[in-house]
Amino acid sequence: MLGGCVLLVAAGLVLIGEDLPKRLVRGDAAPGFVLPLVAGTGPAGSGDWVDLEALRGRVVLLNFWATWCEPCEDEMPSMQRLYDRLAPRGFELVAVSVDEDPAAVEAFRERLGLRFPIALDPESEIAKRYQTMGFPESLLIGPEGDVIERYVGPRDWDAPVYSERIARLLPHAG
Repeated sequence: MLGGCVLLVAAGLVLIGEDLPKRLVRGDAAPGFVLPLVAGTGPAGSGDWVDLEALRGRVVLLNFWATWCEPCEDEMPSMQRLYDRLAPRGFELVAVSVDEDPAAVEAFRERLGLRFPIALDPESEIAKRYQTMGFPESLLIGPEGDVIERYVGPRDWDAPVYSERIARLLPHAG
């Protein structure tokens, strides 16, 4: 039944002249954005905002999540360890919360001791632009601003399979 509904919506969009959005895939330019940050979590010199364009030249792991998402919480400690290990080498991690209450995000950050940048997207505008299907969902963005990979679901980010792949992309890899 659901498949039929999707087909009807797609057919309706075609009939009224609307193009279906192109799926964001490997090699595509990562859509730019500027989002407010949870206080004290931004990259050095960023102030209260994160601008994806300002991170050009760095490898970025862009993670979409919510405080009510248990798998999101489960992966956060490994994200912090990955960030601690690779940030000095040109790696950046931006966790984009879709929560509506900034205080809940701040309490979550404090409880888990997170120090990487946490951006706020309460209207899910950026999550929609990146065509997220659920939480957590992450995109690995290369130094030139292109999508390297999309990861749906939680990961053990400091496991060798992920940390070594990211390390190989870093400008200072050696």
